Amino acid sequence: MNRREALFSLGTIAASLAVAPSLSAAELKGVPHETQLSDDHLPKPAIRTGGFLVLSAVERETLGAVYDRLLPADEYGPSATQAGCLEFIDSQLAGDYGSGKALYLDGPISPANELKLMGTPQFLATPLVRYRVGLEALLTYAKRHFSKPFAELSPAQIDEFLTKLEAGDVDLGAEIDSKAFFELLLQNVREGYLSDPIYGGNRNMAGWKMIGFPGARYDYRPYIDRRGENLSLIPVSLIPAD
Repeated sequence: MNRREALFSLGTIAASLAVAPSLSAAELKGVPHETQLSDDHLPKPAIRTGGFLVLSAVERETLGAVYDRLLPADEYGPSATQAGCLEFIDSQLAGDYGSGKALYLDGPISPANELKLMGTPQFLATPLVRYRVGLEALLTYAKRHFSKPFAELSPAQIDEFLTKLEAGDVDLGAEIDSKAFFELLLQNVREGYLSDPIYGGNRNMAGWKMIGFPGARYDYRPYIDRRGENLSLIPVSLIPAD
């Protein structure tokens, strides 16, 4: 499975759920006031002030070079940076995600035990710190092995590096689990490419158009009986219409 097929498989699952033929809706009445959505459950638009919030120019260049090899531009759609994935992750790292608000970050921690119990490495560092330390390590690695900044490496060199990073075969220092760092980068670039544009990525809904996902439509009842048909629906974002 190539990179774009991986994205397509995720979108196909979401789209199939959206038009499931056996679903029906009923109006709810007398719902207790206490069950209404709180602010924590409402979508929070990406914070844009005309520039980036936490990522420095060098960090953006380094991360952009990685993102654009994970999701390069081709005949199916734009690259990760063209689709706004840097803006997406910058806004996320500047908020609750970057500060690890939803994570348990207190010690003690035993890497071997945590991996056995949780099935994945656990970290005390916040996502923002992991990005900062990881991107700095990429710069150091590139200068040591190629005598140039990471962003100036050729596509073939970056692909080879990412392949080794994914396998955990790159030594980026004692503080960094290289395989886990790759998985973090891949997860976030996917999220930026396929999330609602209200969060800064998926510019012009390019990711949704590529996989045929109809977006945040309010009502699918007109299409319930059209199973197996290509509806060719134009994606709809959570961004309020003018």
